[in-house]
Formats: sequence, structure tokens, C-alpha cells
Amino acid sequence: MLLGVNIDHIATLREARKIHDPNPLEAVFILHNAGASQVTLHLREDRRHIHEEDLFHICANSPLPINLECACSPEIIDIVCSIKPHRVTLVPEKREEVTTEGGLNLSTPYLLQTINQLKAHDIDVSLFIDPTEEMIARSQSLQVDAVELHTGEWANLFAMAYTNLPRMHNTLKSFPQDRSILKAQLDACLENLKKCAEFASQSSLQVYAGHGLNYQNVIPIAQIPSITELNIGHSIIARSIFMGLFEATKEMIRLIQR
Repeated sequence: MLLGVNIDHIATLREARKIHDPNPLEAVFILHNAGASQVTLHLREDRRHIHEEDLFHICANSPLPINLECACSPEIIDIVCSIKPHRVTLVPEKREEVTTEGGLNLSTPYLLQTINQLKAHDIDVSLFIDPTEEMIARSQSLQVDAVELHTGEWANLFAMAYTNLPRMHNTLKSFPQDRSILKAQLDACLENLKKCAEFASQSSLQVYAGHGLNYQNVIPIAQIPSITELNIGHSIIARSIFMGLFEATKEMIRLIQR
């Protein structure tokens, strides 16, 4: 099981003060020494964290492969093709969202054109999709290299069932409050992820997963045989505040490889 670490929130902290520190590039070398397999970052249209200069400097200097998340925006794709990260993961994007919610709409304008443009520049393409067999089959028909299964539902159900989130101001009010119902839905969600991961693997796609994974909920996902890579950001960066990025990354690697 490989680990990609999303470093967007290092840039979020920098942008909170609109200065040059902390520099996300510094994190790349720590992640490499800690044993991470790749660096993941998201160049958003609103530039709320990562900027072009971050992408340029990181791609030019990183000892690790770069997985860039971005929307099917012609402006963004032109930038990406000029810099040529190892992989692009196409994701949905809304200006008002706190974080990426839900998988990519495979009827998105410019999707096939974007995939072809990226491949013409020797960039691997992955699609961030909801875990359904229909989305996987459509992804396979688009001849992409991989899919990343959206684990947001798993993460939210787990948090509501097994943490103190229901008693906090950020509780997910749209979810059931009955713990027995949450646990049943969580079991069903895990079985669906297993089924979809196997289906994607049998469709000759590389299978990755990510969104909302943390130190409490990651082990069952890491034990799905068809998933070969997890992309995790917020929980690792949050843990690094207390124990440092090197140790936070090492701890996650120990969990997913146990």
C-alpha cells in the first residue's frame, strides 16, 4: 500500500497570513525521508492554497512523483501541461465548497478533451469518482490510467458512529443520529468500496482511494486488496502540528502497511 500525502493545508496556513511561510516545498523532502510514495496537491481555480509557483518549484525539485488534483478548466490544464507532473487526478470543484465533495461528473464539459490533452503531454490521468460500478465502467471507457474512489461517505459515517462529532458544532446533521443505523450503513459502505475496487481492478484500472481518511478510519480501507494507494492530507498535516510532519507521516505509513 502506497501513501500520497496532500500538502495543500501547508499552503492554507501560509495564505492565512498572506506571507511566504510556511513553504510547501520544504515538506516534500520531509515526506521523502519519512517514506511517503508521492506528493499530492490541488491547484484550484480560486487559488485558495496552492499557487502556480508552488507547483512549478515542487515539480522541479521533488524527489517524489507529483499527483496534481485539478478541475477540467482549460486555463488550469494549460498550466499543468507546461509543468508536466507525473499524474493528474481530475476532480470536481465548486467555489463555495470547504473541500472537494463528491466524485467527478463524467459528463463534465471538456473531460475527454482534457484527458487527451494530458496524455499527449505524457501525463498519467486518474479520475476522482464516486464508488459505483457505473462510474468505473464509464471511466474505463474514457481510457484513463486509474480511478480514485471517493471515501467521503465512509469517513463521515465513521466519524458520526465512533467519534464525538455528533456532540460538536460541526456535527453532520444530514446523517442518522442512531448509532446502530450508522454502523449498519458503515458496513454497507465498506462492502461497496471492496466491490467497486475489485471491479475497477478487473477493468484494468489502477485503483486508489482518498478523502477524509485519518488515523482512526484508515485501516479497513487499507486492507482492501485491490486498492494500491491512499491519498491523505488534512489528518496528517493536523497531526504534524503536535508531533512533526516526519513522525505524522511515519505513523500513517505504519497503519496502512500493518
